[in-house]
Amino acid sequence: MFKLLHLHQRLSSAPLWPAVARLCSTQVTASVPVQTPSSALATPGDSEVPDKLYSRLELQMKGIDPEVMKSYAYFAKTAAEHLDIEVGKHWALRKSVKDRLTLLKSVHVYKKHRVQYEIRNYYRFMHFHKLTGSTLETFLEYIERNLPEGVALKVTKVELQTLPEHLNTEGA
Repeated sequence: MFKLLHLHQRLSSAPLWPAVARLCSTQVTASVPVQTPSSALATPGDSEVPDKLYSRLELQMKGIDPEVMKSYAYFAKTAAEHLDIEVGKHWALRKSVKDRLTLLKSVHVYKKHRVQYEIRNYYRFMHFHKLTGSTLETFLEYIERNLPEGVALKVTKVELQTLPEHLNTEGA
């Protein structure tokens, strides 16, 4: 109890922010130009850099509960349909991938007495086709923010690129 009280007193006396930084400041240091509503909305023709095109997006999900992954796959598929993304194949492995670990019950003696631990990982795969860069980023942001506990997500993007000039056969 004494240690907790001593720690509380020490932390309450120390400032959380240094004297240089102010948490709430009412002074304006620089003027920021205000955007009008017409300039805030950019049209696709205004940007100088063209949007990237992706032929396929591959999602690999890994988790310990197959029902949670099935529900999350349905969520991702529904979100893609709302964004007008073409949904390709989606499948799961038939069996789980098992990882077994055998340890001694006692570290020093009783070598015959062992205990086994097993971890079962389930995998699910999804493909999405014909995406633009902005749609892809929006979709990934949405599904990554709603990723459930115990599920890992691996994303692979397949980008479309133009053929380099030295390989172009139309010019020759």
